[in-house]
Amino acid sequence: MMIDAFPPGVILVLGGLVLPFASTQIRYAIILLLPLYVLWSVWQIGDGIQLALPFLEYELAVVKGDALSRIFATVFAIMAFAGGLFALKQEQVAELAAAFVYAGSAIGVAFAGDLITVFIFWEIMALGSTMVIWAARTPESYKAAMRYLMIHLLGGVILMIGVIAHVADSGSITFQAMTPNSIGTWLILAGFLINAGAPPLTAWLPDAYPEGSFSGTVFLSAFTTKTAVYVLLRGFPGIEILIYIGVFMIFYGIIYALLENDMRRILSYSIINQVGFMITGIGIGTEMALNGAAAHAFTHIIYKALLLMSAGSVMFMTGGKRKCTDLGGLFQSMPITCICGIIGALAISSFPLTSGFISKSMIAQAAGDENLFFVWMCLAAASAGVFLHAGIKFPWFVFFQKDSGLRPKDPPWNMQAAMIFFAILCIGLGVAPGPLYDILPFSTNYVPYTVPHVVNQLQLLLFAGLSFFLALPLMKRTLTISLDWDWFYRKFGVWLVGFLTRGIVEMRRDVFAGLKGLVDRIISLAFSSHGPDGLFARTSAVGASVAVIVVMLMILVVAFYTNV
Repeated sequence: MMIDAFPPGVILVLGGLVLPFASTQIRYAIILLLPLYVLWSVWQIGDGIQLALPFLEYELAVVKGDALSRIFATVFAIMAFAGGLFALKQEQVAELAAAFVYAGSAIGVAFAGDLITVFIFWEIMALGSTMVIWAARTPESYKAAMRYLMIHLLGGVILMIGVIAHVADSGSITFQAMTPNSIGTWLILAGFLINAGAPPLTAWLPDAYPEGSFSGTVFLSAFTTKTAVYVLLRGFPGIEILIYIGVFMIFYGIIYALLENDMRRILSYSIINQVGFMITGIGIGTEMALNGAAAHAFTHIIYKALLLMSAGSVMFMTGGKRKCTDLGGLFQSMPITCICGIIGALAISSFPLTSGFISKSMIAQAAGDENLFFVWMCLAAASAGVFLHAGIKFPWFVFFQKDSGLRPKDPPWNMQAAMIFFAILCIGLGVAPGPLYDILPFSTNYVPYTVPHVVNQLQLLLFAGLSFFLALPLMKRTLTISLDWDWFYRKFGVWLVGFLTRGIVEMRRDVFAGLKGLVDRIISLAFSSHGPDGLFARTSAVGASVAVIVVMLMILVVAFYTNV
């Protein structure tokens, strides 16, 4: 056993478990101070194994630090602080407790140096996130939480089988770069991709996340998919199939986000789109691409949380309104929420001087460096698509377009403070990317602000914006429902189970009816022969019985002497 550092994630998990039993003031202190302490402890973790524990014949590397672990653990801790600040006055303390367990387990995965520890924290993360969804306490959130849990338990089982098979093949539990050349590694990859929102089970994310509370969805946006990005960066860098999976996710997210009317489902599909950029970078696998994927995960957590904070504030202050058709004109009464939402929209669109510009461009640059022209073109086209659905559509339909007549105020001070904090980070990282570049896994001298790059990006965004407003009549929102893959288990699956259940019940009834008829016939035959009036139940005189016996004896005697 070796103990040089206590797991930072476990500190956050324990803090979350304490929250329901703390008084209001102590709870506020834990929510605001504990993530900052965890952030400090993350940077006390040195390189290499810092905590090792024996398990059966293996040694678990519970805490193993390096640059990749620290960058993800850092942004997870920042997210826990800002999310806690945003949800500070959340009445459902269970949500805050689950959110801290959720965030702490994500940090636990980031520092896990072996597959068993990864799996343990992975499953804790699934339970914590399920509780965050359920804590909204609505019929829809309960059903969504159960579907979410079903998908993630399936992913956990696949991951567990993959880990067992891989350990049986290799004899090692070390979590390191792997090649999917065995059933074990393929299953591990599949388990990771389910959490990333990769096809074919992509729809679990927009099905579940929008059903969280106004603050719960903010937490949900940060950890599950980005932890999946981390493990893919660690375990499967440079695997070519990830390029095509990532490109599919990019355009899948754009198309469905453009079709959506629910503002939080728009942003949920946008998560899939942005994770697609990261997975594409992981598939490219060069140092530039991996740096870009890690940097984009870092910036994405911040600007996506900012967008969902803006949407959550609108939802909170309007009494739960989520559909674009019910909103509009809110810039007049919610100026701070509007400005912060616009900053988040510019960041996700990779507008120069925002955080998205200095991270997403690294992935495109890596594709160009490797002469992946098709991939580079897809990334460029997707950047325009992102500006359409998240950069313009979300703020336009929520804060501008028609006047809905709603005049809600900006949310309470803590929610405003969280949004302003993340808005400052979005601009600060965009203006001065050096500190982020310094903590990336590989050293880099990448310069995002070159004249060609800035001009090309501005041209792309300009014409994307122009096309949006030219096609505005077609973009008008209607009260529609987008059917996605989740229909197969949310609707068709329920119908199929009901159909099969009815069929089995009817078959059981027919079988039992047939068996009952057979038994009735046997009883009837027995009754006819042995009943009161049956042949074998009749009474006879003794003389008749003697006569029968004498006749049978005579027959026996005749037969005997005949044979002799």
